[in-house]
Order: sequence, then structure tokens, then C-alpha cells
Amino acid sequence: MPYSYEPQYFEEFEVGQTFESAGRTVTETDFVMHSAFSGDWTELHSNRHYADDEYFGERVAHGPMTFVLATGLVFRCGFLERTVVAFLGMNYMDIPAPVKMGDTISLEMEVVETKPFSSRDDAGLVVIDSEMTNQEGETVFAGDMKFMIKTES
Repeated sequence: MPYSYEPQYFEEFEVGQTFESAGRTVTETDFVMHSAFSGDWTELHSNRHYADDEYFGERVAHGPMTFVLATGLVFRCGFLERTVVAFLGMNYMDIPAPVKMGDTISLEMEVVETKPFSSRDDAGLVVIDSEMTNQEGETVFAGDMKFMIKTES
């Protein structure tokens, strides 16, 4: 079930709070746009005849594309709209299975840490653990995303 959330300021995030994204189907256009933007035309991602004979038996998404799809699902939810200052990185990221063309992916998220910054009072750290799955429930991405989020005042 797709969800849309109101923007949240730092003070509104609580450890244990969860969010769920709407799903989206990965298309040929996604593959082409990622290759064009990144300049990565590796044949495993862009040459159907080559990829058909390789390990996965078909084209699969670039690892970085999988990460970008996950971040897109986070932002599509709306809870960071106009409150996020910066993406600060990740403590871990795993891509245990490939994203394939035609897969429908969605993301489940949980706030695992909130911490005020000692160096500023206009924003704080929010760490969100995330797991992206395909239509079969198979995990295709997992990682924690660290965000600098505006305070309300």
C-alpha cells in the first residue's frame, strides 16, 4: 500500500518510527537514463545479448543505480521534503540480489538514531535504516542513510 507522509523536522523523528514507500516498476528507461547520466555503459547493464549469456541471464541494474532507486523512494515519501539539509552518507550498504528490468521495488524504513549536532542548533542527525525489496519480497538493497534535518525553530 503506498504511503505519503508530511514533512518532519528533526524534533519529530523518534527511534523506532517506521515509514513505507509506494512501489515502482524499474524500466528500460531507468537503465538507459542511469547509463547516460553516469557514463557507465557496462554491457551487463546495457547489452541484452551479452547479458543473456552471463551470470544473471539478463540485464541487471548497476549497483549505484540500485542505491539511487532507494534514495528516490525515500524522498518520494515526502517526510524529508524541505526539511533535509544534506545526505551525510551511510554506515553500511548491501546489495544482496540484483534489481532486474520489470521488478517492482518498494522500501521499508526505520529511524535508528537521532542526535543533535554539538556544532549547530538549526539541524540534527537522523539515521534511517532501510530495506528495499522486489515483488517477490527478496531484499535487493539494505543500508542506513544519514541525514542532516532542520530543527523546527
